[in-house]
Amino acid sequence: MRSLSLFRSSCACIPQSSEFTITACAVDLDEKVLYVVAEGPSVIEVWKCADEGDDPQRIATYAVPASVSTNPWSTKPGYSSVVAEVLSLRVLPDTHTLAFITRSGDIITLPLDEEDAQVRPDVVGTVESGILSSTWSPDDALLVLVTGDEKLILMTSTFDVLNEGPLHPKEFGEDAPIAVGWGAKHTQFHGSLGKIAAQAALDLAAVGSSPDDDGTPRVSWRGDGAVFTVSAVLPETTRPRRVLRVYSREGVLSNTGEPVAGLEHTLAWRPSGNLIASTQRFGAADGLGKGREGRHDVVFFERNGLRHGEFGLREWKDATAQPAAGSTKPWGYRVKEVAWSADSNVLSVWIENETRDIVQLWTTGNYHWYLKQEIVAPNTPSGDPGRFTTVNWHPEDPFKLILTTPAIIIHRTYAWETYRSRTRAPVDTGSVAVFDGESILLTPFRTQNVPPPMASHIFTLPSSSTPTSEVKVARNGVPIHASFSPSRDLLAVLQESGYIQLFDLHTRIGPGRGKVMEPTIVWEGSAAVEADLSSATPQSHRQIAVLQKGGDDGAESDTVLLAVLASRLQEDAHDVICVVLLNADGVVGKYRMVMPSSNGRLLAADQDIVWQAFDGQISVVEQESRELLPRAQLPEFCFTAEIFSINNHKSHAADASQVLYAGLSFGGKLHVTMEGGVSRTIANNVTSFTIASNFLIFTTSAHVSHYAPLRTLAEYFNMPSSDVPEAPLPEWETRRVERGSRIVTVVPSAMNLVLQMPRGNLETINPRPLVMEIVRQDVDKGDYNKAFLACRKHRIDLNVLVEHNPTVFKNRLEAFVNQVNDVDYINIFLTSLGQGSLPAELVAELCDGIRAVLETKDLKKYINSILTAHVVKKRPDHEAGLALLLRLRDTEPQLVEDAVKYIIFLVDADRLFDTALGMYDFSLVLMIAQHAQKDPREYLPFLRELRALDQYYQRFRIDDHLKRYEKALRNLSQAGEERFDEAMLYVEKHKLYDYALAIWQATHRYQSVLDIYGDWLFERRQFREAAFVFRQAYKPQKSMVAHEKALDWQELFELALQENTPPDDLVRMAHRVAEDLSSRKRYVEAARILLDYTDDVREAIKALVEGSQFSEARRIIVTNSKLYLLEDVVYPGALECRALIAEELNEMREQLRKQRTRVRELRVRKVEEPDAFYGMEDTDLPNVDVMTDVSMAPTAFTRYTQAPSSMSRTSSKRSSRSKRKLERKVGSGRKGTVDEEEYLLKSLTKLVGRFNNTQADAANLLPHLLQFTEEHQVEGRSLQEELKDFEAEVKAAVEDIWTKSSAEGQENTEPADSWVVRMQEYEKQRQTDPLDKVTKPEVIKQQWTLRLPVDTP
Repeated sequence: MRSLSLFRSSCACIPQSSEFTITACAVDLDEKVLYVVAEGPSVIEVWKCADEGDDPQRIATYAVPASVSTNPWSTKPGYSSVVAEVLSLRVLPDTHTLAFITRSGDIITLPLDEEDAQVRPDVVGTVESGILSSTWSPDDALLVLVTGDEKLILMTSTFDVLNEGPLHPKEFGEDAPIAVGWGAKHTQFHGSLGKIAAQAALDLAAVGSSPDDDGTPRVSWRGDGAVFTVSAVLPETTRPRRVLRVYSREGVLSNTGEPVAGLEHTLAWRPSGNLIASTQRFGAADGLGKGREGRHDVVFFERNGLRHGEFGLREWKDATAQPAAGSTKPWGYRVKEVAWSADSNVLSVWIENETRDIVQLWTTGNYHWYLKQEIVAPNTPSGDPGRFTTVNWHPEDPFKLILTTPAIIIHRTYAWETYRSRTRAPVDTGSVAVFDGESILLTPFRTQNVPPPMASHIFTLPSSSTPTSEVKVARNGVPIHASFSPSRDLLAVLQESGYIQLFDLHTRIGPGRGKVMEPTIVWEGSAAVEADLSSATPQSHRQIAVLQKGGDDGAESDTVLLAVLASRLQEDAHDVICVVLLNADGVVGKYRMVMPSSNGRLLAADQDIVWQAFDGQISVVEQESRELLPRAQLPEFCFTAEIFSINNHKSHAADASQVLYAGLSFGGKLHVTMEGGVSRTIANNVTSFTIASNFLIFTTSAHVSHYAPLRTLAEYFNMPSSDVPEAPLPEWETRRVERGSRIVTVVPSAMNLVLQMPRGNLETINPRPLVMEIVRQDVDKGDYNKAFLACRKHRIDLNVLVEHNPTVFKNRLEAFVNQVNDVDYINIFLTSLGQGSLPAELVAELCDGIRAVLETKDLKKYINSILTAHVVKKRPDHEAGLALLLRLRDTEPQLVEDAVKYIIFLVDADRLFDTALGMYDFSLVLMIAQHAQKDPREYLPFLRELRALDQYYQRFRIDDHLKRYEKALRNLSQAGEERFDEAMLYVEKHKLYDYALAIWQATHRYQSVLDIYGDWLFERRQFREAAFVFRQAYKPQKSMVAHEKALDWQELFELALQENTPPDDLVRMAHRVAEDLSSRKRYVEAARILLDYTDDVREAIKALVEGSQFSEARRIIVTNSKLYLLEDVVYPGALECRALIAEELNEMREQLRKQRTRVRELRVRKVEEPDAFYGMEDTDLPNVDVMTDVSMAPTAFTRYTQAPSSMSRTSSKRSSRSKRKLERKVGSGRKGTVDEEEYLLKSLTKLVGRFNNTQADAANLLPHLLQFTEEHQVEGRSLQEELKDFEAEVKAAVEDIWTKSSAEGQENTEPADSWVVRMQEYEKQRQTDPLDKVTKPEVIKQQWTLRLPVDTP
């Protein structure tokens, strides 16, 4: 769907007389210089053109020897009176020399590095028989020559002969086909001709060459330089015929082409290598192909020489180009040469007729060949039709064509452009125009998606009705450019001569029969003003833009403005913009403006003429003053550029809009710049882009389409200018597309994005951003029906209708129902609400609101929708739906029956059956069961059993069946007093104590319920709560038992005294409680009970001594005057306590020394043998080639649970139980594992804490030891020394082991939510220093040291 547009053109003239003619040219890719050869009488001149448009400089002259005129190959009968002496001109990059081959046989080189003004050419060799054809390989390494004595010579770049052979070998070639006896041509189907025609052998006598054939051999290389083909006329045949032969790079014949009648001299091998192009004539004359008279095809061959497709030429039609009497051109023209562009996409066909030359540019897509451009040779200075002397493609720039006339060098560069309509919704048509010769292929993608090469409408440009005097240069058959109007489907077609035709396409937007479009011509004429018409130098018009002139109030007017970009065919010619103003009456004005530079580009705007200079500066033409006002600057020139404006809702100004410019460079960079601001490169690999539906849409070479919201881009560029280049680009939605896809057009109204694949076929997609944009617009306008249908068609969640603006939608529920009034559509919407992510409260509110509207509107019609509204809530209200059916059952039985079937479709039948049963209506239950096709044997016996019961007990059974236990208990409580015991059993069964207390609170059964509740709490060992419940139930004995179990001794003895418990029972109770408290190490409380309720001072003192409460024990002894208890209980208890502390110190000392020694051993091993320590695999096992499966290195997980050794040969799959077991082993500290050191450090930390507790016990004991007997004092001093020594040892060990300061490791932010993740985390930390994971413990300083008096002698 793309067309070739002229991007830039320039020309340069050689200041010579008319006797000199340019005959050859060559490009120096390193220096970017063009060299041309001009031939005159016996003189060849070499000219250098440094840049496009610069004046050429003559660098060398070569005198042609006299033998040239007598050489039989110097002149050949043909169509041109001038035959070029120079056959080939080439710049050899290795030696930086210019080599040209002459027809007389000379091989001449010209050094280009010498600084002399005039460098003399050097003849390095001569072919005595002359040279008919010569061609260099693409890599400039080989040269193929065809000599006058019909020899084929292959030479190197130093002109050494590699191979020499005959031009017409007898053999077929090395790759001759072999017949195996099947698949022969005569065995295939041949249609109406039959097998007789297939079996008939080809008559070579009937195969000849075209009368247009110049008889000269041709050579063409494949793009990779591996093979080349030679086309030559066979001698010694009945009639001359041309044959193609394919040779390898070494000059070995590979294939010979099949005989083709009417084959001509043209030859060009496609650089990509798949096709060899030539031309073929058809007609009734002998030797021509059998076909229509005058038929002329470009034919293609494969590498094996077999035919592979063709297309017919549509030659340039000129009324003055008729074959003259006695002319050598029977058809009035001939094809002189064909050539491929560097990327193999464009085929140029050079046509020469009686009066002038033209060059046609052809492209292909979907196996169809399009005629995209025609280049007419410019007139001579005398005004006669011109001729081309050379036509060459640039070897690297795929769209640059270099043409020469006898004295002019013309550079023309093309680019791909898609002519798409620019109308906006809702009148957008999505029309795209494609040039194919004089035909324009039009397709409106809003209504039809017609794949190329077909089109919705094809029309041929009508002949000019304008007087010929208005246009100096005859109108070409192929337009140069086209443009659509931004307001309606007006198409302007421009010829290079400046001739314009404006068409109104009359595109049908809506569905229906009839023509999809019916173009009518609105105006035609020339864009040139009188000064241009009278000028001797014609203008080349290359671009047109259709604008809508704005009115005085800023609105659009009926005046159409046509802006045409042109430049003169002369050196240093600046761009010229020709403006034509049209209205219904015709032309109302013309004027022209000269731009400050050349090779610019017009941008598609709505009202303003916007011009982009070649340096990327964007300017706007002020139409009143006709001044050029700079607006923005792109980083580089962008052939494809567009303007877009964004309304700024935050501003209240009348012109609150922001203008941005987007441009795509030839390097694939997409630039966006703000008017008067900075620019930013959005992407570096863009292949196409467009602006539509408030999105900047572009595709990339990564086969992804991007949708950048324009408002987001505007906010991004509203940042301070210094922040824009560094700020990250905002994120937007993307979508994968097919490989190589390019944007054709966007149809906002249809939410379509049309893409074209590399092979030419089309694909229409509906990207979510485009759909959502239209849906939002429809919702804002209140057009819910259109928005709903769009969401349904494109599978968009219908919740977006609500999420866009929930408050507005809730206020417009009635309008929504009135527009989306189809029952099925409303059901779909309600179902989407229930399954979406909206809050449950909002869903319930919307469902209730829609239900209310539907009930008011038509309850019978929308009964299904009303039921849907009940059941789709986040907490479905099935009972309300069934209640509605009950209400309508008597008046609308048929409606209710259908509604029951529908609600069974929505809700699981079993759940609906249970809901109906829970409503205690057996007729509704039977209706649900029958329509749900439940087996009567499953429910009828149960229903019969229920019918026989009393009302409340029946409901109890139903609720119990439905597991509604609270409701069942309520009904059971109302079933009568006789069922109270059953109710209590039901309470105990289902743990309904709280609910039962609420039911029987105001009855005389409340105490019984409390008693049952207390027993349940007692069984659950919630003794304290049970005691309080028993108290409320007036069960003091149970309450005392519960208090005793809970060790609430204060409440226990309070209640026991209130209940007048016997003294003996009270003493026994006190002993039991004291014993339980002592077992819980609550010694002080135990002693208090013994003193208060048993008067047993001895037992109380024992309890205090056992708890190391010596001070309290001594106080009680003195208080009760029982000093004998000091010797009987306290003194032995103190010595026993001291012995326990000593035993604990010895145990801790032994553990400390062992673990300290082991830590030292591990650290030495970790330094000396790290691989063995961490369990890593040794990859350098000596004398081992392959590791067996019997024993292998430990994995990342087993190295934590075992020392390096052979692994188990069990399966690697682990169950959940084994995984948990393995995870518990990790970090267990087994000897020989990698985490043993960490385990030892943690154990030492616990030991320090244990020592701190021991110090606290010693601090309580020491003051009393020093006050008792001498034996106690000795033990006290000994204990102090032991504590002091061990404290020093512990501190030294801690300082020794924790040699580095503790540091907190980095937290692992990744949640260990699986076994694999947790084990990988252990693997990650396996070599972490344990000191970084275990915090250094602190030895607390206790005040247990006492200053003792020293005995004096």
